[in-house]
Amino acid sequence: MTPDKILVTLVGLSAIAFIVWFFWLVKKPGVKASFSSGGYQEAMVLVKGGYTPDIILVEKGKPVRLNFVRTESSACSEKVLFPDFRKSAYLPEGETIAVELLPDKTGEYGFQCEMGMLRGKLIVE
Repeated sequence: MTPDKILVTLVGLSAIAFIVWFFWLVKKPGVKASFSSGGYQEAMVLVKGGYTPDIILVEKGKPVRLNFVRTESSACSEKVLFPDFRKSAYLPEGETIAVELLPDKTGEYGFQCEMGMLRGKLIVE
């Protein structure tokens, strides 16, 4: 093998390793929901090409209110689903929509758009 082929192979393998690390191995820290005066754990979630933040940390047994603000017109982001809680909400563009949940078990609970392209996670501690 010539030196230029070795170099190209090493650069390609390095790029593949970086992509695997970036998309599958990096653990993103979650955002801890803050307590409101009404006793809810609250977090604001921006819906624009995904959910920001997409990982939200909450405490078990205390009510949660997630306030979704959708700032895009994509049909995929019109609705958010919480399958484990059997809840969903329509998200009109430009409005803040609150979704209230009561997590009674620790664990990780996903939320997503109707097509499953936008995903987030609620971590109950």
